[in-house]
Amino acid sequence: MNIIPPIILASKSPRRQELLRLMDIDFRVVLKEVDESFPDGLTPTEVALHIARKKAEAFDETVGDEVVLTADTIVCIDGLILGKPETRAHAIEMLQMLSGRVHQVITGVCLLYKGRYNNFYDLTEVLFRKLSDAEISNYVDKYQPLDKAGSYGIQELIGLIGIERIEGSYTNVVGLPTQKVYAQLLNLSK
Repeated sequence: MNIIPPIILASKSPRRQELLRLMDIDFRVVLKEVDESFPDGLTPTEVALHIARKKAEAFDETVGDEVVLTADTIVCIDGLILGKPETRAHAIEMLQMLSGRVHQVITGVCLLYKGRYNNFYDLTEVLFRKLSDAEISNYVDKYQPLDKAGSYGIQELIGLIGIERIEGSYTNVVGLPTQKVYAQLLNLSK
């Protein structure tokens, strides 16, 4: 008996798709174009929640008995949000900023089910050791992290050799706080 309703994952992220597969959750991917801008004055957590909600609202009129799962992951340091880099040089600059310091990874999640929105988030603190310019350049050239907030994937080379410590959910840094998502999905069926 499946206790979790059918899922629409509104994300092209291969990492989110893989995490749901690893959780043995059946889903289908449906994408809609969404303006990911946000009002000035929001905290990084509010930004992640705002964008996740906007992504879910794009489905409001078209969803039946399925759960729409949307998410937005941001990386921030000293209150500055580091989005996806625009160029190789921008990616290198971001990684140099993170090198040797603690930063936060925040994923805002929204579950839309039967006309109701359930927003929540997770926050993980990540400490990078001091990275050399050669390590950063090699990573950027080999992995092309232009599709990743903060210019890195924890599951890739830079995460394996550079991250000294995390406090919080590893899967949150990958792009989806799986334990919290699963708990919220179970609550929907009650």
